[in-house]
Amino acid sequence: MARIDAFLKLGLAQGCSDLHLAVGVPPMLRMNGDLMPIKFRELSDTELETYIQEILTTKQREVLAGGHDLDFSYVGEEGGRFRVNVFRKVTGIGAVFRHIPGNVPTLEQLNMPPILAKFCDYHQGMVLVTGSTGTGKSTTLAAMINHLNERRSLNIISLEDPIEFVHPSKQSQIIQRELNTHVGSFADGVRAAMREDPDVILVGELRDAETIMMAMTAAETGHLVLGTLHTTGAVKTIDRIIDALPGELREQTKAFLAMSLKAVVTQVLVKTPDGRGRRAILEILVNNRAISKLIQSDQTHQIASQLQTGKDLGMQVMDTALLDAISAKQIDPDDAIRFANDKNKFKRFITDTDLVPTLDIAGGPGG
Repeated sequence: MARIDAFLKLGLAQGCSDLHLAVGVPPMLRMNGDLMPIKFRELSDTELETYIQEILTTKQREVLAGGHDLDFSYVGEEGGRFRVNVFRKVTGIGAVFRHIPGNVPTLEQLNMPPILAKFCDYHQGMVLVTGSTGTGKSTTLAAMINHLNERRSLNIISLEDPIEFVHPSKQSQIIQRELNTHVGSFADGVRAAMREDPDVILVGELRDAETIMMAMTAAETGHLVLGTLHTTGAVKTIDRIIDALPGELREQTKAFLAMSLKAVVTQVLVKTPDGRGRRAILEILVNNRAISKLIQSDQTHQIASQLQTGKDLGMQVMDTALLDAISAKQIDPDDAIRFANDKNKFKRFITDTDLVPTLDIAGGPGG
């Protein structure tokens, strides 16, 4: 058994989401969003290097020795599955292991709004799930793929870095391909997928202009494209896509977004009132004629008002979603305020008085 499995086993027993290993500190577990050290000695560079080398393939050792980061999936001795990132920094090697549950969650189990199931009914176009690292984007997309898999007979091609949830084919055929194992890049994967008679293409991350352009082409040519971006709001997502492509493609990109972008879901994970879990809170954009017109006329800054008035279509802004969840006692207001845009709206819900002076200094919306 690899020695690192002992830490992973302990983490699973504690219900952690991540295990962090770094030189000069003991192993640390992320519990409900907070890092907590394990009662263990500080790790030396040599010790941690031997832990990591034990679980690498020959090819992975060569990549790491060449100065590159590693992203891969790992199954521990106890059967737990993890997404792993190995890297080097000033003090030496480091690694993060993220636990991937064995069962693919349903949208209902994740307490997702019903509108997300409706997004799965689209036959073409693009649906984006966005948010910072560690906000559960992959989990939400896995639940959407599972929803399709259980209800429709489709050819679903998933491009991931690395593969996380493993989907057994049910009503649909699901083909999962991993970056640097099965395809050289996301763009190459989308290009190949379009020749494989797909109905749905999942792109793990729209991380560069070439991938975005290939995903746009797939969405315009009769496929449903699901993807992620590391953006923190619906408007920022649209602006990021426009800004990511060459200037000469700006009008073409705006036309695509106006016509083929179906929805943007931005999520954060907020602690529950008892501090023992976290709940996904969503900002949701559903494209309609008014939003399409704003995109085409370079008035994306006005889209937020459309989200506020589009509740009947399933739309919501982040602040409203957070306030609704606080009122329903689903989340901790002291944690929720970290994700709010207009923090002063949340002052009356705060129980930690140490936060109030900070708000007074910050002031106004977005402070």
